[in-house]
Amino acid sequence: MEEKEVKEYVKKRYSEIAQSREPCCATACCTPSTADVALRIGYSEEDLKDIPEASSMGLGCGNPVALAGLKEGEIVVDLGAGGGIDVFLAAKKVGAKGKIIGVDMTEEMVSKARATASKYGYDNVEFRLGEIEALPINDESVDVIISNCVINLSPDKEKVFQEAYRVLRPSGRILISDIVTEGELPEEVKKSFDAWAGCVAGALERSQYLDTIRRAGFKDIGIVSESTYDIDVSKELSGKITSVQVEAYKR
Repeated sequence: MEEKEVKEYVKKRYSEIAQSREPCCATACCTPSTADVALRIGYSEEDLKDIPEASSMGLGCGNPVALAGLKEGEIVVDLGAGGGIDVFLAAKKVGAKGKIIGVDMTEEMVSKARATASKYGYDNVEFRLGEIEALPINDESVDVIISNCVINLSPDKEKVFQEAYRVLRPSGRILISDIVTEGELPEEVKKSFDAWAGCVAGALERSQYLDTIRRAGFKDIGIVSESTYDIDVSKELSGKITSVQVEAYKR
C-alpha cells in the first residue's frame, strides 16, 4: 500500500466522521453514543461537562490531558486535534496566559473545531490545518505535545516524532495516547484501508513504537498507563492490541 493512498483514505474517512458525527475508532467502532465511547477510553463525566458537546466525537484511545500535568501559562500542541476535545480540556488547565494549538490535516475537522471555539468563546485556543509530519509550528516554541490515537494513522511515524522534537523547547515533553500491538499484525489487516482508518493497521509493535520515539532524540521514555482492548477486526488480534499513554522528554 502506498503511503499517499493510506493518507488520502484516512483523510476521507475522518472528513466523513466530522460531517456525520459517527463515532468510530479502534476502541469502539460503531458504538451509538459518543459519550459512552469517551467514558470508556478514559474521560470522566466531569470532563465531558466542562467542554462543548460537539467536540466529543467518540474518537481516541485515552485521555492524554489527564496525565500530561499541564501547568498554567504553558504552550501546548495537540497532534490530530479532530473536533477539539483535548484542546478544550487543556485550555482550562493552561489558563488565559497559556495557549493550545490543535493541528489536523482534515479541513472539515478544523472548520468544526474552529466554529466550536468561536461559539463558546475560547480565546486561548487555535486550530491549524496541517500534517503532523510537517507541523505548521515554529522551532522550539512549545512546552508540551499531546496526541490521542492519531500517530498510529501516520505512515511515517519517525517523521512525526522528529517534528515533535523540533517544535518542543528544551526540557519540553510529550504525552501521547496511542495504539500498539503485542506482536506482528496479520498481513490482511496491514493491507486493509478500513483497518488503517480504524487505528489498527498502522499500529506498531510496542518496542518498535518506543524505539521510534527514542530515535527522534527523546529521553526518559516511559509508559505511564496502559490497557488492553478486544477489537473486532480479526480473531487473531484478541488481547493483542494495547492502548498506551507514553511520556518522553526533550533533554
